[in-house]
Amino acid sequence: MTTPMPRARDAQATKALLLEAATDEFAERGLAGARIDRVAERAGANKRLLYVYFGDKNDLFDAVLAEQTRAVVAAASLDDGDLCAFAAARFDYMLANPRARRLATWRVLERSEPTALEREAFQARVDAVASAQRAGRLRDDITAVDLFAIVLRMTEGWLSASPGLLATAGDDPMSPGRLAEHRAALLAAVRRVSEPPPGQG
Repeated sequence: MTTPMPRARDAQATKALLLEAATDEFAERGLAGARIDRVAERAGANKRLLYVYFGDKNDLFDAVLAEQTRAVVAAASLDDGDLCAFAAARFDYMLANPRARRLATWRVLERSEPTALEREAFQARVDAVASAQRAGRLRDDITAVDLFAIVLRMTEGWLSASPGLLATAGDDPMSPGRLAEHRAALLAAVRRVSEPPPGQG
């Protein structure tokens, strides 16, 4: 006799638990090191349901990446091309969500091809920068994709810095004071990098 599927409300709750458990598992171990059994155990759910809802481990990893992409896009929007506001919001989000930082690292190491959602998200941001350049709000002597890429990397500079560099900041490179100091420096640098030079237009 087949096991009846859970009711819709139970199914949504179980899917959410599985996705949360998978996020923890992939953040800690990456795609290669993650195990479906551990995800199910973390979620307190039947492993069979994981395959029913998400497919195999690769599909589950894609689902986690999609959730993370949507979350960071929502937290750090760039609709108006304001790179300083984007940098502040993205720095704050990545600081508050260490799993997102680890997943981003694993994603680069273990997946070379972008998903359709990632392409769409990045294209929208580059387009927003290009629009702001045309409106004279951002410098236009650097291509939109390069300007965005530079600022994007700047938002991760301290949070993904090597232990050796972090050690130069003293006993606690992640103290509130040190982070506030770096955040202020980040915004000053982004402003300097992105603002239109005299005579643009």
